[in-house]
Amino acid sequence: MALVETLRAKLTEVADPARGPGMQAYMKSAMPYLGVSTVPLRQVCKALFAGLSWPDSAAWQADVLAIWRGARFREERHAAIELTGVRAAAPFQRLDALPMYEELIVEGAWWDYVDAIATQRFWPILRHDPPAMKAAMLGWSRGDHLWKRRSAIICQIKAKAATDLDFLYACIEPALDSKEFFLRKAIGWALRQYAWTDPEEIRRYVAANAARLSGLSKREALKNIGAGA
Repeated sequence: MALVETLRAKLTEVADPARGPGMQAYMKSAMPYLGVSTVPLRQVCKALFAGLSWPDSAAWQADVLAIWRGARFREERHAAIELTGVRAAAPFQRLDALPMYEELIVEGAWWDYVDAIATQRFWPILRHDPPAMKAAMLGWSRGDHLWKRRSAIICQIKAKAATDLDFLYACIEPALDSKEFFLRKAIGWALRQYAWTDPEEIRRYVAANAARLSGLSKREALKNIGAGA
């Protein structure tokens, strides 16, 4: 049985079909849900993917894309994203995986898919291939695709003290005047996350860009530190 078919069978076993329509409505999803919440989904994925290994990145990407492209239910696409993060895939988090992730982001085009990829998978690529990945993300930040722009803004969420501030601000810059909720929220999130490391720097940045930052971005950025000295 193909991996996607085995996955669907395992997810069906733990599904609560009565929950599916509500989950679909909440996520405004065109794709239906089986009715599997996050914890059992991850348990299924952990058990099913535990013994998998691949000779190279191409083979791993083929399995991920088979699940993603063959999905009939939204949980299956979440499982594809889970497969991108298994330990055996760690050596493959390199720049050549970016086109695959780009497909998932462009096709998925919603925060539950995009945020998992951009915040969890892009930091390893940034660490391993910094110049090329930064160039790619800067390109995304200046493009027209909402979810690629959001991805560029939040790609350093896991970086903490290793955050490249010039790079972060450069990714934010093209979105400063945007009225898009998901870009404004992303700006605030990225700034708030770095504020755990250097609150004074985030206060400074927000003050310096107060005229261009949206109220939402400013509130999110300062949420855990306040606006005062």
